[in-house]
Amino acid sequence: MAKPHHLTGENGFHFSQPLVFPSPSPVGEDSSAFDSAGGTPLSNGTPSSAESCGLPLCEAKGIKYISAEQEELACGWGGFTPGCLQLFNTSKGVLFFLCVASFLQGMTVNGFINTVITSIERRFDLRSYQSGLIASSYDIAACLCLTFVSYFGGNGHKPRWLGWGVLVMGLGSLLFALPHFTTGRYEVRSSAEVGVCAANHSLPCAAAASSLSSYRFVFMLGQFLHGMGATPLYTLGVTYLDENVKTNYSPVYIAVFYTAAILGPAAGYLVGGMFLNIYTEIGRETDISPENTLWVGAWWIGFLGAGAASLLISIPILGYPQRLPGSQRYIVMRVSEAHQLKDGSHKKASDPDFGKTVKDLPRSVLLLLKNPTFIFLCLAGATEATLIAGMSTFGPKFLESQFSLSASEAATLFGYLVVPAGGGGTFLGGFLVNKFKLRCSGIIKLCLLCTVSSLLAIFIFFIHCPNMPMAGVTQMYNGSTLPGSQLNLTAVCNADCGCLQETYSPVCGSNDVMYYSPCHAGCRKVSENLRNGKKVYHECSCIEKTLLHGPGEAEAGKCTSPCAKKTLLLFFMFVVILFTFLSSIPA
Repeated sequence: MAKPHHLTGENGFHFSQPLVFPSPSPVGEDSSAFDSAGGTPLSNGTPSSAESCGLPLCEAKGIKYISAEQEELACGWGGFTPGCLQLFNTSKGVLFFLCVASFLQGMTVNGFINTVITSIERRFDLRSYQSGLIASSYDIAACLCLTFVSYFGGNGHKPRWLGWGVLVMGLGSLLFALPHFTTGRYEVRSSAEVGVCAANHSLPCAAAASSLSSYRFVFMLGQFLHGMGATPLYTLGVTYLDENVKTNYSPVYIAVFYTAAILGPAAGYLVGGMFLNIYTEIGRETDISPENTLWVGAWWIGFLGAGAASLLISIPILGYPQRLPGSQRYIVMRVSEAHQLKDGSHKKASDPDFGKTVKDLPRSVLLLLKNPTFIFLCLAGATEATLIAGMSTFGPKFLESQFSLSASEAATLFGYLVVPAGGGGTFLGGFLVNKFKLRCSGIIKLCLLCTVSSLLAIFIFFIHCPNMPMAGVTQMYNGSTLPGSQLNLTAVCNADCGCLQETYSPVCGSNDVMYYSPCHAGCRKVSENLRNGKKVYHECSCIEKTLLHGPGEAEAGKCTSPCAKKTLLLFFMFVVILFTFLSSIPA
């Protein structure tokens, strides 16, 4: 006797919907022909014509994927549900597209933006607190939208919320890149203007403060759209995955999803660092190098690419059904391990109509506040988010200032930390839960171990590298310490040069002291030949003569930091990131 043919999903489970021929008389009036758990047609040994046809053939005949509750389960947009799309109508298909979306979100928000902070500060005359507001606009939008999206989206069509969210996120990326195209060309002072001592006599007074700083509001709006769009991704996206896979597979799926989200920032740091080596005005030549403090890289390219990719990836996500074929049996078999209340209020929440109106929102919040496990997880997540937000936003800038690196070098170095530590930690956390079959008590112990390890490693930040000595800023020109927070860039050696304080172009003297500009170092000549790719200035009256270099000389750019704690600091930063993300999936 031939075995009946069934359409099966991943992991060998049957699709939970009957295949119905459109006809005047409804098929399946006999309830015994259907599995009550998911509406799967039960075979009696003789395959029906619906069961025996392949999916593309069935679609060609006008057959639809519907559940026992007459719910559409086909993948498509409206009435357009071609059979070829149903190959992606699985949990693995959803995982792929959500991983791409989370990768793009991480690459843009936690990668590109953190990489280009110093570049847009320089290009649009922003201060650090203003760039901090730009970075914080993402979290502000997420906080404002979180309750609304999670409450109403949780009871609605999750893929549509996810798709529209990714689309809004893409629009935010395009808006973030817009100021590059609406402002004038970036003009850099020539080497003569920022050059030797005598050249500055004929320079006019510095122009008034630039109005480009107003563009910070455009950046803040772009970040706000990023926050709005990403909110469904990390609330409804995880829920949608969890609802449509077996319980023991859920940690692995979510681990893969979050691993993609962590690899995104890593790629953002690396790719963004490469873009910063390209001059922002593509096609125009300039006589300055990326090491120059006036250099602005092509910060906007990444946002254009990520924005276009987000718009494209939102299309397939919008086509997914409210629940995947076969998911009903997972819901029926799932057993909750959550904290149960003893006052019977959880019975109210089990009402099918509970949570579908705004009036149920206060009761929902109250139920969560009475759940100690949930509250402590939220507190732990909030403290970790504070650490991650600060480190990801200003981590490259911290490395740049501590070790005298260029913006590109600092971003690339930070990316090398995030790739193995963040991505590996996230995936390893889900793997450990699945490998050792950890339940609530074991997961809590793992989270506690990771959190304590991360907490101990973070004390490395009490060790820091000393600032490079800078004449007129941290020390006087004669080498003595400058008292207090005074600033005195004028000395006897450069008093006749007429140097402009607005012209910041640091040079490193042969005495390993930094100077505000070649003019402030009293340099009167510049060599036409480069040394190690940098300009060399001669006859610098503020720099003492040395046996190695003869008369006082200076090289363009900051002095290289001699700090020997660099390796130690980077190692413990790696440990902090690793254990922070190792506990994210178990939590």
